Amino acid sequence: MIVKPSQASATAFFVIPEDADDLFTLRRVVEQGDTVIADTTRVVKQETEYGRPDKGERVKVRLTIRVDRVELDSSVDRLRIAGAIIATSNELVSKGVHHALSVQAGDPLTIDKNRRWQDVELKLLRRSGDGSSFILVAIDTQEAAVAKVSGTHVKVIPNIYSGQSGKRYQTKNVSLETFFADTAKLVASVLGESDKVIVFGPGETRRRFYNSLDKHGIPKDRAQVADGVDVAGEDGIFVFLRSPAMKEAMGASKLATVSAMLDRVMLMVNRGENKFAMGPKEVEDAVRIKAVESIIFSDSIFKNSDEGAIVKMLNAAESHGAATYAVDSSTDIGMRVSSLGGIVALLRFAIR
Repeated sequence: MIVKPSQASATAFFVIPEDADDLFTLRRVVEQGDTVIADTTRVVKQETEYGRPDKGERVKVRLTIRVDRVELDSSVDRLRIAGAIIATSNELVSKGVHHALSVQAGDPLTIDKNRRWQDVELKLLRRSGDGSSFILVAIDTQEAAVAKVSGTHVKVIPNIYSGQSGKRYQTKNVSLETFFADTAKLVASVLGESDKVIVFGPGETRRRFYNSLDKHGIPKDRAQVADGVDVAGEDGIFVFLRSPAMKEAMGASKLATVSAMLDRVMLMVNRGENKFAMGPKEVEDAVRIKAVESIIFSDSIFKNSDEGAIVKMLNAAESHGAATYAVDSSTDIGMRVSSLGGIVALLRFAIR
């Protein structure tokens, strides 16, 4: 997430969420009574003295609203911020009426607390603003898939096919150089300034593609080859994310950290240790006595629990020094967390 102090007020920040993880963060930061400024659209109807109002025209407008409700719609990666309009850039849009802003990744907004920001709120914003992403490339001579890993969220781009027949005897094939150029162009289109590229797949194709990166405008010092994953395409992406090679290549990334935490929980279960909690009730009890070291939660928890209560619990845990990690329930790690009650905590000491 891009975070900058706002000129609108000394108590305001200008933010641009960059992925679903940032929307989770904003859900935990924005609360009732805050002021939010954002660009949106609204239908404006013209009324005549003796006629019915027309169907109206949808116009772009910058609105300032006083927040009274915040909801996360994780199924479409969207945050809804609703409240009364207190300022508008278009005189045709009335003040005082209710409006709901729909915020998605890439939508800029300004958040004003109208008070001094709490340390936990600043911590959430700053932590979300300094993370880099990884671009994964699973490639062989016939296909390649590219995925972007931001935090614990994975976005897979559909396969690119080379046109190679795969036959051992000579056939009329499309040049691998063209295939590499197309793949590198796709990588460049999603590559951020601080992102790193990880290339893997069967055979020597991964190394040949890695060696061609400079020629296609991607510095090789921002890329590496990972061994141990002999599958290409979309399947290769998901095999890599479950493999030891992921933890080695991605090091201290959020995804690798969460994966290692879940492995620790499973090890404790097998050993009969009690330094973990599963499910909203157990985790809430642990947070209340400040026993939580770290929490992993899936967006699926909001479907079966009170969203406001979960956000309050997570913020309380952060204020006590715990680390919190949100995971996407559509990923392998997210499904593992969902199967454990939607939320798992590692504890500083056993509580049962």
